[in-house]
Amino acid sequence: MAVVAAFCALAVLLLGGCGTRVAGATNGTNGTTPTGPVPWTTMEPSAVTAAQLAADQRTLTLTARVPHGKHPCVRALKAALAAAEQNTFWVQITYSSPSGDRRSGCTGEATASTRIVLPEPLGDQKLIVDHDTQFTTDGAKLPALRLCGELGCHPPATGCTVSSYEQAMIAADAPEHSYRDAERCDGKWLVIDFSWRTGPVCGDTTATPSGCASRLGDRVFFRAEPAGWKTITSSSAGGCTAVHRAEPAFPKALCATLPPLSASLHPSYPPSSADK
Repeated sequence: MAVVAAFCALAVLLLGGCGTRVAGATNGTNGTTPTGPVPWTTMEPSAVTAAQLAADQRTLTLTARVPHGKHPCVRALKAALAAAEQNTFWVQITYSSPSGDRRSGCTGEATASTRIVLPEPLGDQKLIVDHDTQFTTDGAKLPALRLCGELGCHPPATGCTVSSYEQAMIAADAPEHSYRDAERCDGKWLVIDFSWRTGPVCGDTTATPSGCASRLGDRVFFRAEPAGWKTITSSSAGGCTAVHRAEPAFPKALCATLPPLSASLHPSYPPSSADK
């Protein structure tokens, strides 16, 4: 006990006290950082990247991205059946990790796999993992299942249809709640003008200008590919000059008479003067 007392007395002089905190480190509150055990919490992977179906048509091997570091970062990685309804198997992957605390060193990512046995053969039923990652056997090169995209496992074919234009808007990474102003399409090539509301919150009657009164916009050119519409370029200028720089084959019939976008939809911001 005398040794412990002497050690604490020395610690008071050198560190300012004995305990579970290190003097000089900060946590934004009282100037110290806890040095106790790093907590492990249950979480889901950042992404599910692949699924393989065994010959029995029921055993699935799922691959996901999980935390990684110098020390163990994952425990109890498992997949569980959350629901089986409406021709769909819903599977959830979970694991325990200390990655929520940067002291753990689990700041990187790596892939890891886990297995689950379905109650019946997958067949042509859909597989959805962790809420929104969808796989299918349709068109897959088994044993690997096909990873579906944002528009599902059977997206609309490219063409001059509303559903096809919606796929193009996703390909262009259009802002949420964007709406199409005009389209020119021949089935193989497409140009879309679209805009989105900006400014004060919609419904705010005290705002000037009134809520949702102002908007921004863009014009994007597309080429049809087997996976859907592929963006070529965007431009606010009229005519074909901008798109022909990126893709000379784009048909003049779709771009020659395009007017420039209104400056209110596509404003420019010159650099500020250095002489101010």
